[in-house]
Amino acid sequence: MTQVTEHGGGVWSLRVPIPDNPLGHTLVHVLDTGLGPVLVDTGWDDPASWVELTAGLGALGLGVADVHGVVITHHHPDHHGLSGRVREESGAWIAMHAADTAVVRRTRESGPGTWLDYLAHKLATVGAPDDHVAPLRAARASGRMDTLPGLRSALPDREIVPGELLDLAGRRLRAIWTPGHTPGHVCLHLEEEHPSRLPGHGRLFSGDHLLPGISPHIGLYEDPDDDAVTDPLGDYLDSLERVGRLGVAEVLPAHQHAFTDAAGRVRELLDHHEERLTGLLGLLAAPLTPWQLAERMEWNRPWEQIPHGSRNIAVSEAEAHVRRLVKLGRAEPVAGTDPVEYVAV
Repeated sequence: MTQVTEHGGGVWSLRVPIPDNPLGHTLVHVLDTGLGPVLVDTGWDDPASWVELTAGLGALGLGVADVHGVVITHHHPDHHGLSGRVREESGAWIAMHAADTAVVRRTRESGPGTWLDYLAHKLATVGAPDDHVAPLRAARASGRMDTLPGLRSALPDREIVPGELLDLAGRRLRAIWTPGHTPGHVCLHLEEEHPSRLPGHGRLFSGDHLLPGISPHIGLYEDPDDDAVTDPLGDYLDSLERVGRLGVAEVLPAHQHAFTDAAGRVRELLDHHEERLTGLLGLLAAPLTPWQLAERMEWNRPWEQIPHGSRNIAVSEAEAHVRRLVKLGRAEPVAGTDPVEYVAV
């Protein structure tokens, strides 16, 4: 049975499943406007997900053809996957921050196998063992690249400009740029009185930036053609503080459930990352490659039980934390090491 939650004030959320993923579902939000409903995210591109999205809209007396626009918090396939199909069925526009639009465009324009070539090389440079890299090379040789999600994600029609109100009839929805989880992640501040008159300044569609019980994945921003040294974790922590200052009454995230006390949750996440950085300094008392560091970090299960693809995500997160420590002057690369090792200073 389709699960639809009414949040009041012309806002609903629809549970759209994510296949074979422990997160379970994406909360697609529906915002009533003077020109028709606007979706905040759309969910994973999968037949079962499409059925649930359309059934959820149907429970509200709507069809996909009624959708006026789609606002994307970030480019990941559990948020942007169905956007193209919604546009095909309705003629709706799609809006996204320019930094994530660049990721979508780059992915669409890359030749077959580019991503697997890049990932295999990158994993080797951070110390991944040969038996971990071998399946990626085999996938590249077999042409299985075409089965990866997000390769043909829809290009947006509109740009979300940080700090500006979106052009939505009868609503005040302001874009807040919150990089970290992706370079173009945005939260959306609904600058209207809370329908239940909860204290605070409006509501926040937070995407994956601010979740009630999960710390979102913060890995490196991946661009095979760009050697710029980014600091995604630093971006994320700065963005958290920015969101904490908004003083919103309620947060409507893309996973789990709506919650209040955004400022308290921000403090918890800031403390969590500071504790984690401190713990990593202890691990880096002796030189380690990013892969060796990831093996020793605390995850939600022992390293031996983490699947192949999730290990790639884990080592990217380890790299992002090491990069933050280096930028803060608390760690440094060891000269002459290959793969490069890092040590606390």
